[in-house]
Amino acid sequence: MSTSKKAKNSVDKLAGRVKENFGEITGNDRLRTEGKVDQVKARVKQTGEHLKDALRGR
Repeated sequence: MSTSKKAKNSVDKLAGRVKENFGEITGNDRLRTEGKVDQVKARVKQTGEHLKDALRGR
């Protein structure tokens, strides 16, 4: 996986965690849910990159 994609996925995951926590603190269910969704998206992207690397033999 390229370093830039790995870093972007990590940033997206962290941003989702921040959103989720902020939503929890403020009692905003929509924001909390968006944060969870952002984290899942980042994990899925990261898994896809790992699969690509495995298929390429890296």
